[in-house]
Amino acid sequence: MITVTDLHKSFGKRSVLNGVSFTAEQRKITYIFGSSGSGKSTLLKAMIGALRPDAGSVRFHDQDLTKLSGRELDPYRKKIGMLFQHGALLQSLNVAENVALPMREHTALDENIIKIMVKMKLELVGLRDFEDLLPGQLSWGMQKRVALARALALDPEVLFFDEPTSGLDPVMTSVITKLISDLNRLMGITCIAVTHAVGEALKTADKIILLYRGKVLTEGTPQEIQASTDPLVQQFITGNPDGPLSFHASSKDFEKDLLVG
Repeated sequence: MITVTDLHKSFGKRSVLNGVSFTAEQRKITYIFGSSGSGKSTLLKAMIGALRPDAGSVRFHDQDLTKLSGRELDPYRKKIGMLFQHGALLQSLNVAENVALPMREHTALDENIIKIMVKMKLELVGLRDFEDLLPGQLSWGMQKRVALARALALDPEVLFFDEPTSGLDPVMTSVITKLISDLNRLMGITCIAVTHAVGEALKTADKIILLYRGKVLTEGTPQEIQASTDPLVQQFITGNPDGPLSFHASSKDFEKDLLVG
């Protein structure tokens, strides 16, 4: 569904993406791993059309998104949903109003239909009876689920997730991961997630992309990634502090590994 080809992006003298290429298949779950500074967030911004790369392409079906700008991207953006790392809920609006916002802005649906749709989206994330609460009255995990309901408002073909389990306890991390899996399995939504939650992602991913220094170090199924003999891959998925990514490296090596994006 989405094909990234030879993507490059630099900020001043700092190179962040150095020729990233991969395909996120339709109706599959693709997880993107990488150490801090590996270019994950920059890649995600390029894939949703929020950042123009210096070179390369991002194709949605047969359309090159890098050739579009401004309102030309609107039709694509209506086909995707985005769960931001910190939820990005509007604190002055209650739960129902947050979820309804995309429908009120981008459709001509009758208000009664919108109310029904809001209830359906909240039902999908297990929060149907919370319409009248403000975001500040909800736990962090509940806010994430409301943000997910809002991302589903326009029935997207693709859902993007930026660190969907960041700041959550282990139980809620599993809940969010299961929601991603259920949305993919039951509704056929293509899911693409940037995450540090390696263990949870390995349980549900169809494909894993591992970035290192702005490039794709390896990609494959969870089984293929776990079977890799590359010490960098093994260190990342096991979280071992000893390995190629060493905290005892020189300051120059540290900058290369952690400040590239």
